[in-house]
Amino acid sequence: MLEYTLSIKKGPNVPVSQKIDDILKYIKTSSPGQNEFYQATHDVLLSLAPLLEEDSRYIEHNILESIVVPERTIIFRVNWINDAGERQTNVGYRVQFNSAIGPYKGGLRFHPTVNLGIIKFLGFEQTFKNALTGLQIGGAKGGSNFDPKGKSNNEVMHFCQAFMSELYKHIGNKRDIPAGDIGVGDREIGYLFGQYKKLTGGFEGVLTGKALNWGGSRGRKEATGYGSVYFAENYLKVYDKDLKGRRCTVSGAGNVAIYTIEKLYDAGALPISCSDSKGTIYHEKGIHLASLKSIKEIHHKSLEEYILLHPDAVYTPVSQYPEKGHAVWHIPCDVAFPSATQNELTLVDAQKLVENGCILVNEGANMPTTSDAIDYLRKHDVLFAPGKAANSGGVATSQLEMSQNASMSNWTFEEVDIQLRTIMQNVFKTVYDTSVEFGCEGDLVKGANIAGFRKVADSMIDQGSV
Repeated sequence: MLEYTLSIKKGPNVPVSQKIDDILKYIKTSSPGQNEFYQATHDVLLSLAPLLEEDSRYIEHNILESIVVPERTIIFRVNWINDAGERQTNVGYRVQFNSAIGPYKGGLRFHPTVNLGIIKFLGFEQTFKNALTGLQIGGAKGGSNFDPKGKSNNEVMHFCQAFMSELYKHIGNKRDIPAGDIGVGDREIGYLFGQYKKLTGGFEGVLTGKALNWGGSRGRKEATGYGSVYFAENYLKVYDKDLKGRRCTVSGAGNVAIYTIEKLYDAGALPISCSDSKGTIYHEKGIHLASLKSIKEIHHKSLEEYILLHPDAVYTPVSQYPEKGHAVWHIPCDVAFPSATQNELTLVDAQKLVENGCILVNEGANMPTTSDAIDYLRKHDVLFAPGKAANSGGVATSQLEMSQNASMSNWTFEEVDIQLRTIMQNVFKTVYDTSVEFGCEGDLVKGANIAGFRKVADSMIDQGSV
């Protein structure tokens, strides 16, 4: 275990607030430049104060010091050959953050912005998200600064094979089971799985998000988006509200956003926006789902194409976004579903959402709302559903895929969806009940962080100093 004596005061009389501050200072100095990781640990640790004041075991066993350090961090070089026959080099990562409650589980992200700090923040958040599902899975995350956009299928295949040629040494169906994330879809999972199978000589459920023909699960692609809407329905129900007739803004245009939009229509809501890296679509009559799927899932084009199909929609390019904000959150709405990437909803955006009468922000992405934006929303009585709870449907259904692989079975879409609904209902109940237990009813940020931390931390105490 790392020694913190130089910066962290110990002993029964050290106030919890000082203990937390000392650990956060240590993280800042030991992980310089990892702003997203610092943001994630800062937000989680501060929200744990009520639990730490009530139960001294976590301080006595130095769980805070341990839980913010990954069990294993793997960084490796990925050399691959492009279509011009030239060597290309990228950096690969796998952060196996915590296995106290089960084998490591978390996605792989291929995007030029990927760095160690982002992968660590994602792995840290994944640990508590997985705990909230009630399933026996630990937390991890991985990826590379490789950008699949603009690459041929052959180049993507060569990169995935080179990436897996190193990663395969560290994963396994009872050790670490990666999945997809931004930039890693059906195509990439297929190439990664094929290389793993070739290298190991075995056919096992080492990746989730696979195609149905070779071990995938029905409903996996839809799971995060559907689960996000199920969570929002449970949250609104507490306040005698629902989604029917609500105008909903959604960011993103990947799986999470597309299937959030699909399920919002099923719930009787009107999703009116989507976005990608180039701009935002606002369609007052409602996003045309078939057009969106065609543009993004089949042709892999920019949302600029949407305007050609629907000239009554409004397209705002990134160059015209509000300063320090995102155009999608300046569209009047009742419910907002940030479903693209981290820190996409800023304080400027939160102010506009409040001004426009938004009643709920439901995170479909990982940490998409900045800390100051969350504070502003909460102070103005906007309901807020944190991503580690609201978007946990994806990893939950990945575990259902693992169960199907283990039993050599294949469930129907309806069977998977019923289980997903139940899991999201249970996640909400766990988080909400925890908020009530600690005197902050309806504060799901504290409820989620305390509930997830408590399950992982209790398991760490049971298993000793390992």
